[in-house]
Amino acid sequence: MKAGPTRIALIAITLAFATAGTANAAGCLKGAVVGGVAGHYAGHHAVVGAVGGCMVGRQLAKKHAQQQAAQRQAARAP
Repeated sequence: MKAGPTRIALIAITLAFATAGTANAAGCLKGAVVGGVAGHYAGHHAVVGAVGGCMVGRQLAKKHAQQQAAQRQAARAP
């Protein structure tokens, strides 16, 4: 009966992606894929890895966007 919790987790993730705006998903998908694969190989915890990877990927994308904004702002200032 491992299919039950897995299906529930997939439905929850699908709903989370459906309700999130595309601008808020930056980094989440790539992080979820990497985290899911890592979690799978680290003891069959793919869903936990995907959620963690999504959070880390989102944080890194946000940091990267802030750095790019700072660089653009520095380039505009004479």
